[in-house]
Amino acid sequence: MSVINRVAEHIHNPRELERMFREEPESFRQSFAHAWERNPDSQVLAVWNERLHYQESTAEKKTSWFQRDFITMGILAILAGICTRILFHYTEREDIAIVNLAFGVLPFIAAYFAANNRPSRHVAYTLASLFAIAIIYLNLLPMKETDSVILAYWHLPVFLWVVVGFAFTGNEYRSGRARLAYLKFNGEFGILYACMAISGMLLTGITMNLFRLVDLDITEFYFTNIVVFGAAGLAVVAAYLVSKNLKLAKNIAPYIARIFSPLVLVTLTAYLITVAWVGRSPFSDRDFLLSFNGILLGVLVVTIFSITERGFDERKNMTDYVNAALIALALIIDSVALAAIVFRLSSYGITANRLAVLGINVLIWANLIWIISAYIRLLRNRTGPSTVQDAVTKYLPIYGLWAAFVTVAFPLIF
Repeated sequence: MSVINRVAEHIHNPRELERMFREEPESFRQSFAHAWERNPDSQVLAVWNERLHYQESTAEKKTSWFQRDFITMGILAILAGICTRILFHYTEREDIAIVNLAFGVLPFIAAYFAANNRPSRHVAYTLASLFAIAIIYLNLLPMKETDSVILAYWHLPVFLWVVVGFAFTGNEYRSGRARLAYLKFNGEFGILYACMAISGMLLTGITMNLFRLVDLDITEFYFTNIVVFGAAGLAVVAAYLVSKNLKLAKNIAPYIARIFSPLVLVTLTAYLITVAWVGRSPFSDRDFLLSFNGILLGVLVVTIFSITERGFDERKNMTDYVNAALIALALIIDSVALAAIVFRLSSYGITANRLAVLGINVLIWANLIWIISAYIRLLRNRTGPSTVQDAVTKYLPIYGLWAAFVTVAFPLIF
């Protein structure tokens, strides 16, 4: 039976028409016109007619928007490369702190998001003000690398990351789904940027060897001009590609999340058993306490990445049990770390580093409690996955506020 006859035969079966379209979209499009001419009074075919022709009428508009968006990305990528190269020059001379390089990339990614989202004036002015205040304050800090200043350098990028998220969500910055999309964007961005960076390193190696063949060493010139410029511009390009639903990152990210979560769970369990066996204690060993906190942050990042790659409507599966176990282990680690930090504070006194570590551990502990309680309700079929995702997304501004507090207040207090 021809496709034309099948369209006419199933005129009262919308489900079958949808199946035919998905299996043979081009044949369906070509044959639909004949069925539509024979059955002009069919409401089902009328809907299909509008659907197919609407797509055709908007194709030109989409193409022009894509071109304009591409030009915007190109301009911002070039500006990011130039700005980063200038900042790198001054960091080499030690006139400014190296953390200033963040301002060669993040404001331009935020500008790209703002150009796409068309935020309200209030949101746009807030974004510009936050970046301006941050760079001015950063360069008012003394260049002496005291503990409080170093803490400011470490926390400022976290604050700027939250500001970029504000640009990403635009006028929907209060929406949990918009925040979740930003977290998902970060995972996909990291995957894509890593792939592009590996390609860039291969190109760099080939270029270096080609010039060495003619007895020219361009290593310093190439790094300070091409690599620095390219690394910054590539970040804007990667943000553009991810926002355009590039299938590479979007298809790989869920599989990475599902593979890494159980691997991290097994590795972490083995590590904790080994630590208990050999008798290492974060109460007496400062370096071990720092590594303990590093593990905690790593587990939190992996788990959040896995949660963001979970579909809104997916039923609970093995990944949820793995994530819940990871969160439970992270909660144990954080509780031990908190006890060790309180012990060190009471034994050796208050310092900027100890207070900063205490603060971030308290914040993470509260977030983990929220996430694990949401997971317990999910695994007991008392709620859906959105509850777990809310426990992640609604807490993001708190991390940003803490980062801003450490950046601004600690150099003044200590």
